[in-house]
Amino acid sequence: MHVRTLTGGLAAACLVALSLTGGQAAAVAQGPADATLAARVLTYDAAGAAEFKSAVDRGAAIWNASVDAVELRPVTAGQRANIRVLADNGWPRALPTTLGNGTVYIGRQAVDQGYDTVRISSHELGHILGLPDRKPGPCSSLMSGSSAGVSCTNPYPNAAEKTEVEGNFSGVLAERNPAGRAELIVD
Repeated sequence: MHVRTLTGGLAAACLVALSLTGGQAAAVAQGPADATLAARVLTYDAAGAAEFKSAVDRGAAIWNASVDAVELRPVTAGQRANIRVLADNGWPRALPTTLGNGTVYIGRQAVDQGYDTVRISSHELGHILGLPDRKPGPCSSLMSGSSAGVSCTNPYPNAAEKTEVEGNFSGVLAERNPAGRAELIVD
């Protein structure tokens, strides 16, 4: 995951703007000026992914390395997952409920036909991140899915797909509170 830090210049500009609004600058100046854009963390549960668990972990890692606005993490004990990943004997599919939430099925039918498990995982996670299928399409488009053919093993989103996911999850700021913990603020 990449974390972007707002520059000190922006923080200074905010302080100047607040000082012009009637003396609130002193209160703001006492708090930390460290504001960072934080990724929205989505958890996934791959316990039901059977033999595809490592492909799911790899697909999540690919998205984490590709975009800044969202981070996929394995669920921890006692935590409710945003994304549930299951293996079944059908065709791979994703059933999003809301942006960043839903169920992914890594279907053995496509794997048996020769499709790459990591590409399948990345593609289906892309649906949970708000991307539609783009068929037919070239291998360079992750969301072209099966239309790129079984020889396509590219599990990486292209620039347009990355930009779309960034847009889907933009607008989340994390500001450090006095205790040093990040607090999320949605624009």
